[in-house]
Amino acid sequence: MKRDSLEPGLPDDPALHADPLADSTIARILGPGRPGGPDTDTIALLNQEIARWQLNGDLDDWTASPGLPPDMAAALEDYVAKARVLPEWADRDRIARAEVLFMEMSMVSCTLLFCASLPQCYVIPDLAAVLHAAGELEQHTDYRVRATAAMIFPVMMHGGLTERTGGGVAQAIKVRLIHAMIRHLVLRGDVADALVAPRRVPRLLAHGRTMPQVLYAHGWDVDRVGLPCNQEELGYTLLTFNYVFLQGLRRLGLGLEKEDEAAYLHTWNVLGYVLGIEPAQMTDTMDGAARMFADIQARARGQARNPDPRPPLAAALVATMQRYIPPRPLKAFPVLLTRHLIGKDASRDLGLDSHVSLPSRVLFVLGFSLVRAIDAAGRLVCRGFSISRLVTRILGYNLTAKLLMDETRPLKLPDGLLHQVGVAVHRWQDDAQAPRWANALERRFTGRPTRAARQG
Repeated sequence: MKRDSLEPGLPDDPALHADPLADSTIARILGPGRPGGPDTDTIALLNQEIARWQLNGDLDDWTASPGLPPDMAAALEDYVAKARVLPEWADRDRIARAEVLFMEMSMVSCTLLFCASLPQCYVIPDLAAVLHAAGELEQHTDYRVRATAAMIFPVMMHGGLTERTGGGVAQAIKVRLIHAMIRHLVLRGDVADALVAPRRVPRLLAHGRTMPQVLYAHGWDVDRVGLPCNQEELGYTLLTFNYVFLQGLRRLGLGLEKEDEAAYLHTWNVLGYVLGIEPAQMTDTMDGAARMFADIQARARGQARNPDPRPPLAAALVATMQRYIPPRPLKAFPVLLTRHLIGKDASRDLGLDSHVSLPSRVLFVLGFSLVRAIDAAGRLVCRGFSISRLVTRILGYNLTAKLLMDETRPLKLPDGLLHQVGVAVHRWQDDAQAPRWANALERRFTGRPTRAARQG
């Protein structure tokens, strides 16, 4: 597909493609746009009903709750029956391999989520604008991070996409319907109507601070930027969780074998299918992913917005990470690592180049170069030797244990899945691939107890 030949406004422009299945479902439930504001009662009832989708097995022959309005019940039952099906090309062996890889990366996986995937999500101005509108994320960064983790863990844990006891499909079709609800609210009506007569949805004064009310009042220029949460943006977001993750491993000197990278891309493409992403917005090679990613970012840099929502979102994310990094010498680490992982252009887009002093940046570059040199020398003697992996584990432990696994506000997951996540995190604390000296050093920086202390 020659993506750079697409021009805004043409029928094959992915910016004008949404998700017919999910959009028609929401249209059946919410009906036409309401001049008086969003139907918050119906939306609340819908959210309550889809909260029942917790495990993949819950979707088997799923029926709506008794007493639910007939139109909503029929729409949701039709949606679940179609949305829960994996593509014919899904390869269970490759998916199983990707699950193992994610767990083997342990805390590094979480570090890349915080310092690469999420920041790259904010680079697209119009995508950042929707994220900003959907709950004023500068003040609720914790929620955004935890909501993302609540989907990634169920997908990447054992059987997440393939077993009845997994939760990846259930979480994905829930997210897919939420995307459609966001489109319906921002456009104040059915997506199909916006495409028949492209228009600018004017901004309104929000009457209330709930997510539906803020989105309804946000306004949108369909002619200029396409649909909200359109196919190009959905495909880009998918790339931030597969391509950006794998690219991040490479930049840390922890790159995977080619076959393993392909398995990881494949697994996320299966998830993309369940999320309603068109095949044209996915790729199964790193080279193809790199081209798609660069093309989308290049086009997005022409989408000027005033005020620019990207720097505040990035600053809030960095501040959240720094809050959970207790040792003062490491406070600058999140922003410096993020800059290294996402590159100069994306860092400049997000305003991250002004967050750290020049001496700190110089020390980081020198330290990172030294780590890479030691790793290269160490691997001549021990194949699994990696100081880089240790450093990112230290950061990942603090973020995972203190932000994602806080017992006072657990992730919104079924009890069984939440227990599995907890077991996995505790297992990561004593990674079998890390030598004893590395675990000892990690305990020094994280403050976590020894294995003996935890068992005693």
